[in-house]
Parts: sequence; C-alpha cells; structure tokens
Amino acid sequence: MATKNILVTGGAGYIGSHTILQLLLAGFKAVVVDNLDNSSKVAIQRVKELAGEYRSNLSLHQVDLRDKPKLEQLFASIRFDAVIHFAGLKAVGESVHKPLLYYNNNLIGTITLLEVMAAHGCKKLVFSSSATVYGWPKEVPCTEKFPLAATNPYGRTKLFIEEICRDIFHSDSEWKIILLRYFNPVGAHPSGQIGEDPRGFPNNLMPFLQQVAVGRRPALTVFGNDYNTVDGTGVRDYLHVVDLADGHIAALSKLDETNIGCEVYNLGTGKGTSVLEMVSAFEKASGKKISLVMAGRRPGDAEILYASTEKAERELHWKARYGIDDMCRDQWNWARKNPYGYESQESAI
Repeated sequence: MATKNILVTGGAGYIGSHTILQLLLAGFKAVVVDNLDNSSKVAIQRVKELAGEYRSNLSLHQVDLRDKPKLEQLFASIRFDAVIHFAGLKAVGESVHKPLLYYNNNLIGTITLLEVMAAHGCKKLVFSSSATVYGWPKEVPCTEKFPLAATNPYGRTKLFIEEICRDIFHSDSEWKIILLRYFNPVGAHPSGQIGEDPRGFPNNLMPFLQQVAVGRRPALTVFGNDYNTVDGTGVRDYLHVVDLADGHIAALSKLDETNIGCEVYNLGTGKGTSVLEMVSAFEKASGKKISLVMAGRRPGDAEILYASTEKAERELHWKARYGIDDMCRDQWNWARKNPYGYESQESAI
C-alpha cells in the first residue's frame, strides 16, 4: 500500500508537533505548512530526531495559509490524501482585544485552504476545533449535540469554520470532514523533547504552572475559589497531548470509511479536574512548591466543563489512556529540560 501524504497546517505548533510525530510513527508522510508566527523550527528538528528511521517522511514549508499562490504551488507538486488543519491563532484574551487579527488569520486562512483543496480534488479534512464552541454549557458532561454558542472572537472563529465545513459538505457530498472539539490539552511527549512553548504571556494553566516551577514567574494566579466545586476552583477536562495526537490518527482512519459526511467528535477524558487538584499533582511530579495568588472569577469562565467522550470511543475507537499524574510528569520533564522552551536552541541556529 502506498504511503499516504498528509498535509498538516500549523504542524510546528504544540499539538501539531505531537501529531506529526504520531503520524510518522504510524507510517504516514507528513508535509507541514506553518508560518512560524507562534511556533518553532526546533520543534520540527526534534520530531525528526524522535522519528528515527521515519524522519525522511517529514518536510516543512514556511507558508502562510493566506498566501494562495504558494499554497497552490504546494498542492500542484504533491498529491495529498488528506489535510489536518491546526493552523490558527488561539489566545482567547488576545482575540477579544484584536478580533480582526483573529478573523483575518483564522477565517481567511481556512477559506483559502479549502478553496485550494477543492481545486486539487483533496476533499478529506480533519479540523482542529475546540470546546469553546459550546460557550458555557449549563450541564455536564458536554455532548456533541449541545447547542453552540462561542463567547469570544477566538471561539467564534472555530464555530464559523465548523459552519463553513458543514456548508461545504452540503454543497458537495464528495467532502469527508471530521471536526474534533478538544477540551484542555496538556502534558508533553514523554521524551521531554517537544512540548508547549507559548510566546509571551501563557494563556492556559499548565504552561503558567511550569513557568512558576522553573522560576520564570513568582506565582500562579487562580481565578475564582468560590465556585460550587470540590475545592472552590474551576473544573476542566485535561487531556494528554499524546492522546490528543492519537485522536487525529483515529480520525484519519475514519475518513477512509464511506458516508462520513461532516462529523463532530469531542476529545477529552470525560473527567473533570479542579485547578487546585492539578496544582497538587504538578507539585507532586516536580517536587516544587507552587506559590498561589487567589483572584476573583474571570468574567465568562465556566464553573465545571468536561466532555462526554462516548461518541469518539464508539465511532473512532479512541479513548484517552493517560491520567493527570502522567500529564504532570511529562509536562515537568519537558519544563525541566527546556525551562525557556525552544528559545535557547533557536538563538543557536
């Protein structure tokens, strides 16, 4: 059987880099398109090292998805079997202050990609969506049938792209599209060679936690400790990034079936963990005491949010394998080996 060529947009990013490694190890060829705005070439080099004998099946093209001529050129030179689309800006707070930046990058980039895919007869897509499309649901666990209501520009770009995908399929039944709604990806590859490396201010709990643990920040700010939860702090569904990467392999296999249409799946563990439970597990993994500053609730933050994963388990034959202790162990291993992320390696290149 011929090796399948998978185009991975945003493949040098956090989730993208872990996914391309799993793709290579599963015998796929991965062609990465990334503008490197919020990612690093070092991640790609590390993936090649980890991929061993499969390293030659990975290539990187520094292209912005909005650059249609360059994208056309790439599709003309390689026949792609499917596309995994990660590329996009993803900071919720920044999206509120710079909505046009988010709409321009995320929507126009995606529309251009879809146009080029259609023109070259590549109509299989796995799209990186997000649990933010649910807004703040009134009950848990959150199923794929819940009403959609994004509460910020970032979330709306994910929701709009989902709607675009549904409309494309309705207009042309040759398309096969899987929309994966992630909950809270954390952790790193067990080798500690690739992990999350946010530029500037971290937007999520775990990168913030690791920066406190390695001494880059004095304390972790906890927003809200008066929720109706086990310890007063917000509860989320944290998912190991390697499990998440494997979810994309499962989605690619699903695209080979007939009559897929445009399907949506939650990827999470189906369990909620509070902020303080996560801090405690990270302290245990790292042997570091994390200083905490308690602050008021952030407007719009949900009290409890976790996934129903039954549909993914049933139809994708995928289930998260790693628990909180694994996530914290691997996150700390990455942080300990790379306290400043990929930065120190980049300055040496």
